[in-house]
Amino acid sequence: MSFIIKSTFTLFFSLISFAAFCQEEIVWREDYQLELENFKSNQSKIDPSLNSVYIQSGATIDFSFSMSSYEFMFTKNFNSKVKTIFKQNLAVISAPDSLSANYLLDYSRYDFDLQELYSRKLRKELYEQKGAFSDVSFFQPIYEKLHDEMSAENSRVLNETHFGSNSEILKSEHESVRIQILELSDFCMDCKPPKKKK
Repeated sequence: MSFIIKSTFTLFFSLISFAAFCQEEIVWREDYQLELENFKSNQSKIDPSLNSVYIQSGATIDFSFSMSSYEFMFTKNFNSKVKTIFKQNLAVISAPDSLSANYLLDYSRYDFDLQELYSRKLRKELYEQKGAFSDVSFFQPIYEKLHDEMSAENSRVLNETHFGSNSEILKSEHESVRIQILELSDFCMDCKPPKKKK
């Protein structure tokens, strides 16, 4: 993570940094559901000779903007600058059979929504903590806190569901995430947060 300060600010923020460019990206939408076809890495396969399962999520959070120091000073709403994306060419599902692959797919759907939940939490924190005289790096402690929270949640659910194979637990966890997303409806990518009442 780095930032450049010249006459304009350019920030790039990502939960996972990728060197490759031009992957087919899917921006999170409430009505979109991932399918096995979205896992386009050449490492993705369903092969009976495999004796284990493997998943590499293509979901990540991207936060970037370019503006003058004057614009930055008076910008408070960063909702449109934070995107939850799924990079298909980097996404991997590897399993010995279709049943296992579909468990992993269900887990990936949960993970994509979890990323959006934390995108909304990030948008909310940025909105609430950005002041006119905030330093350009004001987002860093916010990111670190949310990244740690999300990683812990991700690991917990991955372990408790045994890579998605415990569908009952996964369904419950996924529903909880979807409810929290709706509770943060003011912080969707295209939304304008309400002004605080004085």
